[in-house]
Amino acid sequence: MNPDFSKNAKERPEPFKAEVKGSIPSWLQGTLLRNGPGIFSVGETSYEHWFDGMSILTSFTVKDGEVTHRSRFLRSDTYNANMAANRIVVSEMGTMAYPDPSKNLIFKAITFLNHTVPDFTDNGASNIIKYGNDYYATSETNYIRKIDPVTLETQDKVDYLKFLPVNLASSHPHYDKEGNAYNFGTSIAEKGKTKYTLFKVPARSEKDRNVPALKNVQVVCTVPCRSLLTPSYYHSFGMTENYIVFIEQPFKLDILRMATAYMRGVNWASCMKYCPDENTLIHLIDKNTGKKVEIKFYTGAMVVYHHVNAFEDDGHVVFDVIAYDDISLYEMFYLSKLREPAGSQGQGYSKPSYRRFALPVHSDKVVGENMVKLKYTRASAVKEKEGKLVCQAEVLCEGFELPRINYDFNGKKHQFVYGNIVAESALTTQIAKFDTETKTTVYWEEANCCPSEPVFVPRPNGESEDDGVVLVSVINSSPGQSGFFLIIDGRTFREVARAYVNTELYKDVHGLFVPLGSN
Repeated sequence: MNPDFSKNAKERPEPFKAEVKGSIPSWLQGTLLRNGPGIFSVGETSYEHWFDGMSILTSFTVKDGEVTHRSRFLRSDTYNANMAANRIVVSEMGTMAYPDPSKNLIFKAITFLNHTVPDFTDNGASNIIKYGNDYYATSETNYIRKIDPVTLETQDKVDYLKFLPVNLASSHPHYDKEGNAYNFGTSIAEKGKTKYTLFKVPARSEKDRNVPALKNVQVVCTVPCRSLLTPSYYHSFGMTENYIVFIEQPFKLDILRMATAYMRGVNWASCMKYCPDENTLIHLIDKNTGKKVEIKFYTGAMVVYHHVNAFEDDGHVVFDVIAYDDISLYEMFYLSKLREPAGSQGQGYSKPSYRRFALPVHSDKVVGENMVKLKYTRASAVKEKEGKLVCQAEVLCEGFELPRINYDFNGKKHQFVYGNIVAESALTTQIAKFDTETKTTVYWEEANCCPSEPVFVPRPNGESEDDGVVLVSVINSSPGQSGFFLIIDGRTFREVARAYVNTELYKDVHGLFVPLGSN
């Protein structure tokens, strides 16, 4: 029984005490925040793509063995404008909004100009990120929305462009042990150049508590785009203690086509192009100096949305990604596709593979030789000429997505990864724990259930990398049963407890855990 992913969600902003089955570890205290699309039709208009839906924020707060659930729509400017007009009036990536036919020519002309040089949506329905002490709902535009992590109320609208020149930004920043956040943004034709900007948002000090987090943002470095008007699309990047891994892939935004999309009657997503005959350029950046490593690393064409982790080992930077051979994933989430019978939803779907790359930081071998000297990986980096290495990944497993690790091991050599199984289609009914050393996988699934991205929470002073729990929001399509919050033992991958929330839960995208007392 498949859930209807195009059905509008219902919010429940007041806290609701869930019914707990099992025993929740006493050390688990905090809130799992989730974000994803929740409204797909307004009046007589509907979004065409699932990622376009207006954000609904969900929280599961665990305290003293009890679980409290609440949910609330993000009151973005996009939400307010659409609701006031009782139709979709703000365009999203996969849905171009056109004015009501009854509107006058001046209104239509203004709408046209807004789409030629687009003022993007602030419908942050992809993830929740932390800058300083503040939490933000984000997508990948220049707007993020500050939220209250307890009440889920929408607060300030923040424009990256007021603090640094980025038109687009990743929704997956990284954090160092001091609490500084690092992220990437794309500057489009800024002073005649298109570039990728790595920036750092410093951890908030007490004296800066009332200052906007981005007020103190620092540009670490900029990376010139290979093409002025076709920057690469990216959703995440990798970070070690000393390096940043940024993939410039041949999956691109065509800026000129985007500028004319409205006039041509097509959506912005149609202006993204994949060039399978081009290679992928891997940039390795020294995080401390802001300078790129001199060596150019190349690999074949691929499409990466999610990095797993990156770490340094014996003169190498090793990084893991989930990679596709085409762009069919985005196509799978058009609502017309999601409405197809379960057996046909996987048609045309290219399942991803978990790939490990190894980048030698220094080049000291002759042309034609593999420079990777790590014994535990078959990844290679062959010197083609001075300063250029051609890399081949080792495939660790297939059909695995939405990877999460124990974030205490981010930038360090990890063994375990938690994620969703997407072997047959982009819609998942299983979550899994993958062991990168033994290449073995253990699973959790239940009939008529669709689990979210799993989030690992380490036990304080844990004895091992997998000593903790995995938190999951589960859609339950069984008749007469509600959705539930699932807690799984990180070691055994067996259920520890679940909490029925007595309401429907909805498919979401990403989220994070906020430990009690860290707001």
